Amino acid sequence: MPATAATLSPALIALAGFAGWTLLLLVVIVNVRLFNSVAGAKRPLNQFSPYGDDLPGLGQRATRAHLNCLENLPIFAALVAAAGLSGHLQIIDGTAMYLLYARLAQSVTHLISASLPMVLVRGLFFFVQVGLMLYYAYQLLSA
Repeated sequence: MPATAATLSPALIALAGFAGWTLLLLVVIVNVRLFNSVAGAKRPLNQFSPYGDDLPGLGQRATRAHLNCLENLPIFAALVAAAGLSGHLQIIDGTAMYLLYARLAQSVTHLISASLPMVLVRGLFFFVQVGLMLYYAYQLLSA
């Protein structure tokens, strides 16, 4: 019987949400690049920096937000996989959605601005995620 959203573990929902958000940021980057190329950007579409430094404001911030997701998604995925394979998803289930919400908030904050106050807010959301993942790793290793 196929699983539905109602039967999926919150950890799996958060993992799918994290992956979906990462893909959505990729779509934003592609659209910014297409717009800039069509609008006569200095750099053609087939010659771009993978770091987004050749894009104006939003494009740079979206690229960095996407890369940050790519840096952290594998860690969360490995923890969810380890918990699922060991039969300990309950370790992550209770707080998994908070990790996803912190990820979304960090990315949205990144998209809005790179000012110092916003970087500090973004850092807070980042450390919530890191703290939760450290907790998951510790709990899994202690189980």
